[in-house]
Amino acid sequence: MNTSSRPPLPPFDEAGARQKVRMAEDAWNSRDPDRVVLAYTPDSHWRNRDRFLHGREQIHTFLKEKWMREREYRLIKELWAFAGNRIAVRFAYEWHDDEGRWWRSYGNENWEFAPDGRMARRLASINDVALREDQRLFHWPYGARPEGHPGLSQLGL
Repeated sequence: MNTSSRPPLPPFDEAGARQKVRMAEDAWNSRDPDRVVLAYTPDSHWRNRDRFLHGREQIHTFLKEKWMREREYRLIKELWAFAGNRIAVRFAYEWHDDEGRWWRSYGNENWEFAPDGRMARRLASINDVALREDQRLFHWPYGARPEGHPGLSQLGL
């Protein structure tokens, strides 16, 4: 196996797809663009809301800007479907802006992987909903969601 591969590798079975989703969630919850960008192919193509990105440099810049704007970001991803080298997920994340207003962003992503397990394409549709402080559900400390913390389905999201 190539030492630069990112297992699990396609074609995905259910266990591999679930592992890939959790690995992505954990990486994004690190809020570390240097770490996250390595999961994508050097020529990865993205659609994120209304932005179209190509390549790691653009993705890295996008992620740095995102996490500067979306403060106290906490994300939960859930497997929706998988086949071959593709995985579909749904997700929600909570964050606040510079003025202290809280948001929950809901979305769906379609992922396509290269044979080495890196993501070659990411298509994301996302909507933001304003939250009051008492409506927040994602309260774990900075970093990965703790084992045993409810997922989206358990939270009714």
